[in-house]
Amino acid sequence: MLVGYARTSTLEQIAGLQAQIDELEKAGCEKLWREQTSSVSKRGQLKEAIGFCREGDVFVVTKLDRLARSVRHLGELIEELDSKGVGLRILSLGLDTTTATGKLMLNVLGSVAQFEREMMLERQREGLQRAKAEGKYKGRAPTAQRLSGQAQVFLKQGLSKRKIASELGISERSVYRICAS
Repeated sequence: MLVGYARTSTLEQIAGLQAQIDELEKAGCEKLWREQTSSVSKRGQLKEAIGFCREGDVFVVTKLDRLARSVRHLGELIEELDSKGVGLRILSLGLDTTTATGKLMLNVLGSVAQFEREMMLERQREGLQRAKAEGKYKGRAPTAQRLSGQAQVFLKQGLSKRKIASELGISERSVYRICAS
């Protein structure tokens, strides 16, 4: 059985999600899972889809970046699929891990994708440093510090730290830090 998985990062990408679903259906997927979440957050539908797969099934995605967030994560997913006797097909690459060549190509492409991501993050860090040096970026405003006066008032009124955090919209840990200062 062909089992499909489609993912987009944000709600604004609904058209992209539908395009993935259409592509998976065209490829012959009999069962589909879909979700709208970033690659770094919990992906319950991915876990459920892989859990559904049985020996002899092929797990299908439209693109590699819709599946894995790093080479390590890709390796973990492939290992899990292999242990179940499930192949992986990536439509945009014409890649199928049920062949030895497909497995080799997947590992090479995964490495290239991770390299590309790391280069993008490096450029992002350099851009932030440049913006900071030019005084254009000062970072996030320290919310808890700005609200410390209100937190102190609430503490004197006898409110619990949890209640103070809830009232001010800051973490409970921030309230503890305010108390310690």
